[in-house]
Amino acid sequence: MAEATLSGSASAAKAATRQAVQNINAPLWRNAVFVAPYLFLFVTLLVVPLFWSIWLSLHKADAFGIGRFVGVDNYFRLFRDKIFIQSVGNTFYFVFLTVPALALIGLMLALALNRKTRSAAALRAVYFSSSVLSVTIVTLIWRIVFIGNFGLPATIYGWFGATAPAFLSDPKLTMIGIAIATVWWCIGLPMMLFLSALQQVPQEIYEAAALDNASRWRTLWHITLPSIRRTFVLVIIIEIVLQFQLFGQARLMTQGGPNNVSKPIVLYIYEAAFTKWDLGLGAAASEILFILIMLAAMAQYFISRRRGEEG
Repeated sequence: MAEATLSGSASAAKAATRQAVQNINAPLWRNAVFVAPYLFLFVTLLVVPLFWSIWLSLHKADAFGIGRFVGVDNYFRLFRDKIFIQSVGNTFYFVFLTVPALALIGLMLALALNRKTRSAAALRAVYFSSSVLSVTIVTLIWRIVFIGNFGLPATIYGWFGATAPAFLSDPKLTMIGIAIATVWWCIGLPMMLFLSALQQVPQEIYEAAALDNASRWRTLWHITLPSIRRTFVLVIIIEIVLQFQLFGQARLMTQGGPNNVSKPIVLYIYEAAFTKWDLGLGAAASEILFILIMLAAMAQYFISRRRGEEG
């Protein structure tokens, strides 16, 4: 009788232990309370506006409300608009000017400042400090720099008796001037990302390379760059997404001129929706911008991934 009682107690204990293990591994729905605030903000500020913009782009809408359903007519109007096509080309040109420059200059600065010295720390702070400025301050600084007769280029060219290029009025140089200001403003983020990646590379690898008498170039090419390959891809994708959204610099430095040569897609959206009050057309243009950003980022990701697999 005692043995049966002990056996029953042991079985009950095992069952209780099994139930406790199952309870530990089972999902606790009350944990959703911790992610609910983020999910609420994500859905409210991103998901709902995305689908609302798609719905809006299919209607004739203005500031007073949504009118009749027009289907894809707003999109056809965009592709018949030469200014919109020009703004798309301007945006791609700007991304081509800024993204490689930000990645390469950021990498070079990170390699030069990846040292545990006070001077390196001070220079890192100096280069990153421009990133905390507002777009208004940045454009004001560079409008002063690019003043035709008194700016920095005019002063330097004047030393040699030459005429400085008009970065803000020459149609061929306007986007280059905006790109220079943008690179100066945004260089802090890629530099810090590369610095973080460089500091994660094991020092033992560099010590082994030093024992093999590897030159600095071979160490950079065969150790450092392969080790931070994923960070390089991340920087490229982040900068593509950011620079496709060019607005403040073009708006404050050139107003999209001269002759719309510096008007990006976001400025076109702003003028269509809030100057002409054609919200349907502005929403359609914003969807085109979303698709372009997504395609560009995915293309860069898959190309880099394929190269990494082949390497």
